Amino acid sequence: MSEAVANTPVNIYFESNPNPNTLKFVANFMLVPEGTNFDYPSPERATNSELAQELFTFPFVKGVFVMSNFITVSKDEATEWEEVRDGIKEHIKGYLESGKLAVNLSQPYAEPKQENAAPKAPVSDLDENIKGILDEYIRPAVEQDGGAIDFHSFEDGKVKVVLQGACSGCPSSTLTLKAGIENLLKRMVPEVQEVEAING
Repeated sequence: MSEAVANTPVNIYFESNPNPNTLKFVANFMLVPEGTNFDYPSPERATNSELAQELFTFPFVKGVFVMSNFITVSKDEATEWEEVRDGIKEHIKGYLESGKLAVNLSQPYAEPKQENAAPKAPVSDLDENIKGILDEYIRPAVEQDGGAIDFHSFEDGKVKVVLQGACSGCPSSTLTLKAGIENLLKRMVPEVQEVEAING
């Protein structure tokens, strides 16, 4: 945390999103650099985030996702948010008030090892066009819900995207993917026939 931010009172509020098993905890300052995100589906992956490791000590926490100025926490289905959200909020607030970083960028990040989920660099003008549409029209809405979307690949009319955070495993993500993302891409890029999600 920078000195300017360290002297700023920490405010945290939570936002619900379409995924009933995730809750977005929003800070009044940036937690990680714009355009970066850190997805921790297990405590073993949280090699560069002491905060994520601490959140995993709550027995109901199943995932932690850090991006921009928010942290999305995933819980098990048996736990109700009303019972635990204030405790999570206070834990995050206390951690950040102590001056610690949400993510230590100088430490290695154990990125997911799922070979098929690793975003591929765009290789053609069409890939760049699709990625640009995702970045301009889709990404802001997905981030608003506490998630992230990344271009994976485009082949034989099919766009593959990686969903992370609140979007990963969300019951309504299929509807969003088909009714929203797929329809928009089909309209803007005639070569697109289908969009498929890969959970990050």
